[in-house]
Amino acid sequence: QVQLVESGGGLVQAGGSLRLSCAASGRTLSDFVMGWFRQAPGKKREFVASISRGGGTTYYADSVKGRFTISRDNAKNTVYLEMNNLKPEDTAVYYCAAKRTDSSGMYYRPDEYDYWGQGTQVTVSS
Repeated sequence: QVQLVESGGGLVQAGGSLRLSCAASGRTLSDFVMGWFRQAPGKKREFVASISRGGGTTYYADSVKGRFTISRDNAKNTVYLEMNNLKPEDTAVYYCAAKRTDSSGMYYRPDEYDYWGQGTQVTVSS
């Protein structure tokens, strides 16, 4: 079992920045591929970014590429999502997720992930 707790959400104006954190407990984070997803009201949960177990490989949704950066600090059991140049369409609840794997693959679908945090609200005003 692993417990995930997100923090860092809030209200920001368009063009602003936020840094989300996801703190893990219960298992060593280096055993997991980590991902960030988001869900806006009335919409399906969508992939935002993922990062390999060692942090050497990252992948982003086209909608956030060049604006968001995912990173991880396995020594601190924490994953981050740096969000710059935020847009109103980025408004959503952001979720951290963990996928237990021994492979070097990357995972993009919500149903591939084993553990989820409770989410943190990000609201971008125009």
